[in-house]
Amino acid sequence: MPKDPLQLSEQLCFSVYSTAHAFNHFYKRLLAPLGITYPQYLVMLVLWEADQVTVKEIGGRLQLDSGTLTPLLKRLESARLVTRTRDAADERQVRIGLTPAGRTLREAAHDIPRQVAEAIGREVPEIAHLRRQINLLRDSLAAAADTASTNRP
Repeated sequence: MPKDPLQLSEQLCFSVYSTAHAFNHFYKRLLAPLGITYPQYLVMLVLWEADQVTVKEIGGRLQLDSGTLTPLLKRLESARLVTRTRDAADERQVRIGLTPAGRTLREAAHDIPRQVAEAIGREVPEIAHLRRQINLLRDSLAAAADTASTNRP
């Protein structure tokens, strides 16, 4: 007999949702010694790639709106990991920069990807493949949502 497609165990969305919770729980343990949360870690990853970026650029990379991002950035600033300054060319823009402590934190976080890979129990090429598949899933759903919203009367 075929499974009921409306069973919770048959829902891809629930698998992704519950996996995200498992990731958050795992990262919480890894990040506690660094004194940052998972969303703060994501911001730091963006800044470790490119320093002195605008709040809008960070929001775009992380798919977060400024209402969510601003309090997060204020906490990172209070922790003396980042600075927030008005852009000299455009006063409406706020630039986020790393402090020396923020740069040093990168070294402390260096082993996190290896610990995640170890916890997942997969080799790096398999993890890269899985990440590409998840990104394709995300992009397909985003495109479908955009199409659905533009086709509404």
